[in-house]
Amino acid sequence: MSVNVERQIVEPGDETYVDDAWQLKERIREGEGVLRQRRGFFEDAYRRSTVYVYIDSARQRLIGFAAVRRDGYVLFLAVDPDYRGEGFGKALVARVAENYGTVTCHARTTNRKALSFYRYIGFEVQRRIDNYYEDGGDAYYLKLGEDEGIADRLSKLLGR
Repeated sequence: MSVNVERQIVEPGDETYVDDAWQLKERIREGEGVLRQRRGFFEDAYRRSTVYVYIDSARQRLIGFAAVRRDGYVLFLAVDPDYRGEGFGKALVARVAENYGTVTCHARTTNRKALSFYRYIGFEVQRRIDNYYEDGGDAYYLKLGEDEGIADRLSKLLGR
């Protein structure tokens, strides 16, 4: 797919793309049964985060986003299924890693696609947390591997 991509950073307190991000997250939830959150929780977390976004500028469509706390913890990472396999997920994580010494997140133990993706780009499972999610689902706490420096990890993620 040929895409004209625009990269943006949405600073904490800014609501730009919050509705688009919610709609993307909900499409993924409906199609894959993951990313379940209440809208109020999602919007509050989004507003308090730095959000990295990719926009298909020709279609004015949100390709993907990563909402990140100030400590490098990824609250939400989502890529539109129509754009998957094109490196946007890796690029979002790499953009986060450029600005934080450590990148961490949680993923449902049942979310095989997410776990495969995170492991592929170098995240390591630090621990399992039972009943982590509001619905009683279990999670893994993941951390971008420390076996090499973050600069080396970024180069690998971006294929440099």
